[in-house]
Amino acid sequence: MHMSDALLTPAVAGTMYAASAIAVGAAVTKIRKSPQSVKVAEAGVMGAFVFAAQMINFSIPGTGSSGHICGGMLLAAVLGPAAGFLTMAVVLLVQCLLFADGGILAYGANLWNMAFYGCMLGGGVIWPLMTKGELTRKKIFAASIVGNIVALQLGAFSVTLETLASGITKLPFSAFVLAMLPIHLAIGTVEGLITGAVLSFVYDTRPEMLEVNSAVSTSRFSRSAMLAIFTAAALAVGGLLSLAASSSPDGLEWSMEKVAGTSELESSGDLHSEAAAVQEKTALLPDYNLPESESAGGNILSGVVGSLIVLAICCLACGALNLRRNRQPTAS
Repeated sequence: MHMSDALLTPAVAGTMYAASAIAVGAAVTKIRKSPQSVKVAEAGVMGAFVFAAQMINFSIPGTGSSGHICGGMLLAAVLGPAAGFLTMAVVLLVQCLLFADGGILAYGANLWNMAFYGCMLGGGVIWPLMTKGELTRKKIFAASIVGNIVALQLGAFSVTLETLASGITKLPFSAFVLAMLPIHLAIGTVEGLITGAVLSFVYDTRPEMLEVNSAVSTSRFSRSAMLAIFTAAALAVGGLLSLAASSSPDGLEWSMEKVAGTSELESSGDLHSEAAAVQEKTALLPDYNLPESESAGGNILSGVVGSLIVLAICCLACGALNLRRNRQPTAS
């Protein structure tokens, strides 16, 4: 669901930047006021895992479309909504700048559409409500499916509102909505099942990692072992399994092709041109490969390098937040 700059006017892009900046500020404030520190290593490792998982597009049978997980609710269930949202901000920023996945002008919109609903609503409201009392795998799967469906539907609807506000006449609102919502219902259901499977694994092996309201069972794996498992999974998924990703257009591209006949709308204006020029310089691995290449080696390199960069930035950012939080004077 990564939007390109061509789908937004500067005014709409700026509005979404402002909305996302407010959400980032609120998340930072919540973390700084929290009695608990951010789980630094978990943020880095889970951020890398979500980055890698997003590289795998799964086919939606009978549609000719594909989808990939957003990962917001997964991160929030492990890190909490605020830290999960900030981790998603890093994932999307690395994707935008290093891989040209999503436009620079559209970054604020993508952060809102792909992270805010999943982390703050799915992970911050639906997850704690549906996992109250004794935690079970049924509750984990139910919360994951409901949370991801709601988040994906709101994210898809927000995309249509943003294109409407931008005056993209090639994507008439009613037709675009009727294309976007059903396909993202299917994608959200699959993401819910994937999220439920990952969180059930965590529940079975190290339940202390989960943000839940109830007591959980004893861990089978140590913290270091779980971090190693998810790090290895991120590198394996991003570096190898991503080679098996579906080549079908994702839900947004598929919807655009259904409505406008193309997923490659052209943008105009100085700001769009400047943003494209900046992204051309920063995107060392465009489209998750070496420049002007479709080699498997470039794809593997992209998955490994991207995962490690996300891991490093998330750890540094969360460590800095904890350091600043610990230096704050306590109220007397």
